[in-house]
Amino acid sequence: MGCRQRAPATDLLRVVAGPAVSTEAGNSSSPPGLSVRVLPDPRRRASGRGAWLHPVPGCMELAERRRAFGRALRSTAHLDVSPVRTYVESIAGS
Repeated sequence: MGCRQRAPATDLLRVVAGPAVSTEAGNSSSPPGLSVRVLPDPRRRASGRGAWLHPVPGCMELAERRRAFGRALRSTAHLDVSPVRTYVESIAGS
């Protein structure tokens, strides 16, 4: 999704859109309205539309910069990708 390079599924991390939650107007981290958390799915078992990403920080940053999560997951809501970013950073650190 980020670098758009092909790779075997075993080398990629699947991410899925979680349930939509309402955000408050007073929260400065996201705009008011609906927010969807993008969650890592390392076991590749979660239901719903998924997208594939190399589990490296560079590919994650590229996907965020290109706004690829919204297109790949077909979501028009605000996407919170912090769970995926945290997971990728923890994998890269080990």
